[in-house]
Amino acid sequence: METPELNEHNKQEYPPMHSAEHLLNGEMAKRFGCGRAFSAHVERKKSKLDYHLPRPLTDDELRSLEDYVNAVITADVEVTEEFICQDEAMERFDMSRLPEGASDTVRVVHIGDYDQCLCAGTHVKHTSEIGRFRISSSRFQDGVQRIVFKLDQA
Repeated sequence: METPELNEHNKQEYPPMHSAEHLLNGEMAKRFGCGRAFSAHVERKKSKLDYHLPRPLTDDELRSLEDYVNAVITADVEVTEEFICQDEAMERFDMSRLPEGASDTVRVVHIGDYDQCLCAGTHVKHTSEIGRFRISSSRFQDGVQRIVFKLDQA
């Protein structure tokens, strides 16, 4: 596995957790139409994502999300990247989180056909490197669904 790179905040990124975050984010957006997390805190030991939703997710929905992410991990899907110009990216992605002054060329990370998004972070090369994904807790308050998750190493 590659050495984690430092991001703009000088915190080490942990590629397995970052890749798991992409899988959960992509599925939340598809399944519940809420878009990707509006707030994220991704770290080695545990991570949390916040979504705007009209109601709390049920235990069955949370279990189903966990099962989905673990199925993609088990499938050993390749993680790839492509570089495209911002004009093309605007047609395909929400550009609101792109930093001011970003270059005209942006990076898209693909996890097979399961997820694609703009990203400057580090990732695994195959999903089997992630480990077992586990939702450790969730909370719903004032229209915000928080999902906290961990990775158990394979």
